[in-house]
Amino acid sequence: MGITLLSVSITMLGLLFVTFLIGRVMPIDPVLAVVGERASEEQYNAVYLELGLDKPLIIQFFYYVGDVLQGDFGKSLLTARPVSEDIARVFPATFELATIGIIFGCVLGVPLGVIAAVRRGSWVDQIARVVALVGYSMPIFWLGLMGLLLFYGMLGWVGGPGRQGIFYEDMIPSVTGMILVDSIIAGDWGAFWDAFSHIILPASLLGYYSLAYISRMTRSFMLEQLSAEYITTARVKGMSEWAVVMNHAFKNIRVQLITVIALSYANLLEGSVLTEIIFSWPGIGNYITTALLSADMNAVLGGTVVVGLVFIVLNVFSDLLYRVFDPRSK
Repeated sequence: MGITLLSVSITMLGLLFVTFLIGRVMPIDPVLAVVGERASEEQYNAVYLELGLDKPLIIQFFYYVGDVLQGDFGKSLLTARPVSEDIARVFPATFELATIGIIFGCVLGVPLGVIAAVRRGSWVDQIARVVALVGYSMPIFWLGLMGLLLFYGMLGWVGGPGRQGIFYEDMIPSVTGMILVDSIIAGDWGAFWDAFSHIILPASLLGYYSLAYISRMTRSFMLEQLSAEYITTARVKGMSEWAVVMNHAFKNIRVQLITVIALSYANLLEGSVLTEIIFSWPGIGNYITTALLSADMNAVLGGTVVVGLVFIVLNVFSDLLYRVFDPRSK
């Protein structure tokens, strides 16, 4: 545990160092971003000193680390609010979207990969490989636009862009920031189904991309195990095919699958920018992109740190799960 904490601390410090350097090498004057180009020289100098830019870089870095540890990323130029408040507002939207997406990807992707490996060369295997190939090759912005055109514009099966329809917008008290959960807490099932109709299409698209990756990796892991000698021995002993596949082969790929699923989930949580932009989803990916286009570096760096922290947390969580599923790692 001590080694894990040390590793996490070093990784986090490295992340903060990288984001600090990004903020210093970007061709944007942080003082002008605050005071504007028409500010007087006295105003410029006052803000320059207030931001601590007159101090050596190493001192500025230590100040930066101290602020981040207190949850202070500065103020957003775009919203005029603390960046931490903005992130707390937009991250639950991405969390909700990514969670539904990864559930979709796991529930369908893992069984598909297992069946494809067991029935190698069959029509099921061919379908699984085509699904994975299409998932990797199709641009998500094209799928998103076609999905909106077909399921929203033509068939009317799903809600349009945004998290809620106009009628339900801002009607549900925010408790967790996740519309589906908050509507259940409020007991408003009309708002729940409205929110569900808006999230199902973008979540399905993200889930499809996760499904493609998870099913391909599951198939690869299973093929490796099924070709091992201990599997042949188990079959010779008369074990049923179900027991061979699930109790031996699949049991031995669980640790590998944890890594695959964790990385896939982290990629969704970092903010699937194109998906959030196409569906006007107010998540962290959309927030960082808007901030970058507006030269709002406090928001960009704050969002980047949070995204990096997500990867670190999921890696630590994966390590903990390793200890559960693989006693040898204890």
